[in-house]
Parts: sequence; structure tokens; C-alpha cells
Amino acid sequence: MSQSTSTLLMIRPASFGFNEQTAASNAFQNKDAEQQHVQHKALQEFDAFVQLLRDNQVDVIVINDTEEPAKPDAVFPNNWVTFHENGDVLLYPIQAENRRWERREDLIRKLEDQYHINHTIDLSRFELQNKFLEGTGSMVLDRENKIAYACLSPRTHTEVLDTFCQHLKYTAVTFNATDAKQQPIYHTNVMMCVGSSYVVICLESVTDSSEKENLVNSFQNTDKQIIEISLAQMSQFAGNMLEVQNQFGENILVMSNTALEALTPEQKQALEQHVKILSTNLETIESNGGGSARCMMAEVFLPKTEQ
Repeated sequence: MSQSTSTLLMIRPASFGFNEQTAASNAFQNKDAEQQHVQHKALQEFDAFVQLLRDNQVDVIVINDTEEPAKPDAVFPNNWVTFHENGDVLLYPIQAENRRWERREDLIRKLEDQYHINHTIDLSRFELQNKFLEGTGSMVLDRENKIAYACLSPRTHTEVLDTFCQHLKYTAVTFNATDAKQQPIYHTNVMMCVGSSYVVICLESVTDSSEKENLVNSFQNTDKQIIEISLAQMSQFAGNMLEVQNQFGENILVMSNTALEALTPEQKQALEQHVKILSTNLETIESNGGGSARCMMAEVFLPKTEQ
């Protein structure tokens, strides 16, 4: 099993904007963000991002968001769906009610033209119990070693995480993490990124010494070089990155310009020992949506159907 895929699913937004329903637990959303022409600016950022990936030989499947109902966060599909190498598709329970509309059966059916889908496993039933697990926002997956890293928060519940792990035979490594204001970090993927031979992580956000030691031991046992970022860098989306492959098998680390500019020369040099770095401007999407490059990419590991 490879850590990275060369195929991504991305949703072109129809109603992007500041989502009041997610703002209470997402400290990365900026209530004072510029609201003028926000949908138009988000589309420009989205289209440029897709073009950059394609120019670097990454296969991007673009699906248009539906106009109704309005879904301000549809550009972040990794929270509601994951696509796995065994043909399984998992759907996830989401905290914000207006984000639940993002789950689309028609989208999954479209993929069946090109990919073999074995089972669709719907975990959204946990919403009835107010228990959530927001996909690869809540979990950062070490796919090669079958480890699901998860910082616990109102959006990441251990029972749903355990159900995910049972289905896909993963082991969960859980911990608590807080930002500079001592607020729980809402999604694991804003404070860490697991690559094929390295991990980018804000260990400073993990205050419990035994949890921190457990994380470090796990990284060492799986031969990952630890590249630490600070709380200040995390607040600039420096943890919200994703390693992908291009069609030639080259590993690429994708992030926003904001994240790249937050890194020190030493951190960039350490990363470039492992990957090629690719960045793009996502200022509007970051400030209004509270998510960055990683959140916009749903990885497709499904087996292709024989043509």
C-alpha cells in the first residue's frame, strides 16, 4: 500500500462563503474576512489550484458542487468521504448540519464508471448520537502502516474512530492538542501531515507528555523523520499539507502559499530531502473556510475498472 495517490477528487464550489455553523469550533475561520466577491475569488483560487496540480501530472477529477442547497464548505470533500484501495467508500458523520448536504450519492455513482467500488460504508448514522468523525480532517492516515492518528475534539469521537479502524483494520493513535489560546484543535490535519518517509507535526500543541512520547515513538517505529512546526506556523496552515504522487511516481508535497511562507529555510530544506514542494494561493478559501490545501483534496485509491 502506497502512502500517496496520483488521483484526487476536488469539488468546484457553487456557494462558497463563511459558515457560521462551523465557526464555533474552527479557530482558523476569520469572522472579519473580506466578504466581497468571495465566491468569485474562491473559484479563481480553486481553478488555479487544479491547473497547478494537472501541470505537475497529478490526475484531478473535478466535480461541480450543486447549486441547491447552498453548501459553503463543499470545497472541502475530504471531511465526508474517503476512497480506499480495497474498493470501499466510507461516508462520515459531520457536526455542522449544513455540511451534511455535501454527501452525494450521485458523485459516488459517477466514479463507478472508472473505478471498482466494493462497499459503501455509511458512518453518518452516528450523527443521531452527536458523535462525529470528519474523514481525513479528523484522521491523518499512515496508510502503509495502517495507523490512524487523531486528536480528539468535538468533531472527532473515539467510538466512530474505532468503527473506522475495525472496518479497515487500522490502529488508532489518539491524543489531545490545543492551539496557542488553549482551544482544542478541531481537526488533526491542521497540526500534522504524514508523508511516506517523514511527518510534519506541531508537537508543541500536544501538552500531555505521555501522549507526546507515544506519538514520537510511533513515528520512530515507522521510520518517519519528524519535522516540527510551531504553534504560530500551524496557525498559518503549515500543518495542512498532503503528499501526492504524479503520474511518474514522484512524491509532491502540496500546500498553500501561506503555509510555505510560514516555513523556515531549514524546514523547507528538510522537506525537500523527501519531496518536491508545490504551493498555491488560497487566501480567500483559508480565511473564510478555515481550511487549506489538504482539506480540498480527497484522495482516490480505488482500483480502476478494466476498460
